[in-house]
Amino acid sequence: MPDFASYAAALPEMGLAVGAMLLLMVGAFGSSTAGQRMESEGWLAILFLIAAAAAIATQQAVTVSVFDGAFISDAFARFVKLLVLAGSAAAILLSFDDLRRAKVDRYEVPVLILLATVGMMMMISAGDLLALYLGLELQSLALYVLAAVRRDDVRSSEAGMKYFVLGALSSGMLLYGASLLYGFSGTISLAGLASAAAAPGAATNLGLIAGLVFLLVGLAFKVSAVPFHMWTPDVYEGAPTPITAFFAAAPKLAALALLARVLFDGFGGLTIQWQKIIIFLAIASMLLGAFAAIGQTNIKRLMAYSSIGHVGFALVGLAAGSEEGIQALLVYLAIYLVMTLGSFACILAMRREEGPVEDIYELAGLAETNLPMAFILAMLFFSLAGVPPLAGFFAKFYVFAAAVKAELYGLAILGVLSSVVGAFYYLRIVKVMFFDDAKPAFVPAAPYVRFVMILAGLFVVFYAVYPAPLVDAAAAAAKSLAL
Repeated sequence: MPDFASYAAALPEMGLAVGAMLLLMVGAFGSSTAGQRMESEGWLAILFLIAAAAAIATQQAVTVSVFDGAFISDAFARFVKLLVLAGSAAAILLSFDDLRRAKVDRYEVPVLILLATVGMMMMISAGDLLALYLGLELQSLALYVLAAVRRDDVRSSEAGMKYFVLGALSSGMLLYGASLLYGFSGTISLAGLASAAAAPGAATNLGLIAGLVFLLVGLAFKVSAVPFHMWTPDVYEGAPTPITAFFAAAPKLAALALLARVLFDGFGGLTIQWQKIIIFLAIASMLLGAFAAIGQTNIKRLMAYSSIGHVGFALVGLAAGSEEGIQALLVYLAIYLVMTLGSFACILAMRREEGPVEDIYELAGLAETNLPMAFILAMLFFSLAGVPPLAGFFAKFYVFAAAVKAELYGLAILGVLSSVVGAFYYLRIVKVMFFDDAKPAFVPAAPYVRFVMILAGLFVVFYAVYPAPLVDAAAAAAKSLAL
């Protein structure tokens, strides 16, 4: 008889999966109109996400491994899962008004977000390569459909197709790497791979190294690290803005957490080898994110390149290969989540009677027509640029401090320089809002959009007052990851 009590660690994921199926049935057989179903199902989905978060928050602070080691529940997983659940709930909140106005308020949207969230939570807790792949594909398949949810829009359809084709390519590379790792180590569990990586001669085992490289390439696609970023600007621009906000927040956090778990739990014995790859990805992402965004006028494409740059900064913490580096990565992910959701809430508020606008010069003179929104967006962009004493400054400070402690001085210096260059395009938007001649005012934003915007603005401004809870929680989560 199986011990069903031991499977309680996976109860949040099971609950969300059942909830998604229930919402699908209600949506398919309900009698209300499409718009009413979408909003009612959206609120039900948020309730399921809150219930899952409550279940995770009340779990015992111990490391539990179930399903023969395929699923790991520890402090690291719980920390990132709570962030992912918060990002998913915020994305659903942001989607209500925008999708209704665009006449794509389908009940399938919250269902797909729930299924993607289940996949992300499986990724974060993956204890072997099979669980890793199943979680990744469950997330990815839902995201492909979400990107193309506006079937009558050419840009949305193109975004979904590009995401699908390049995502399939990355999945193939990841599977090839997994097969090589299995062939040369005889196991798919991260614990078994850790033993193989720590064995004498592992550093010269070309099959093991090649498998690790292909695995990292597949995961680098998912986090849109350079040079595997090519899908990001087109998908961000083409997908509906609330869906883009979801892409930029939750899946990126889950993929970076998965990358950390694979490298620390599975390949701690090959740190020198994978550290070189992560350093290259970090430098390339930071530099491209800093320079490529300078010429952008579409704010969603600009945010795409900004997100690529921020992935580079997050990877600096991972490259440190230490407990301090993991702690810095987790703090960075939490602050990045809030900054990104707040920025996209402001982008959703860029709407006039004739429809939404995406050109950054449409923000001209916003301080005259809507000073609160201009102030919040300025604070969010200053925070993304790393201006003290806002939250984004501390996020970058933590990762650079971890790199310096690991004696990666060149990486830290390049990170600071690229951050200075990247500040240009954020400051340009602030200049447009406060010093250019005013354009016609935007229509009032939806209440949920204003709620997310204000909450994010308060967080980035007042984070410095009391940072201890987040830093302490990240420290506890970092300790649980095998080093």
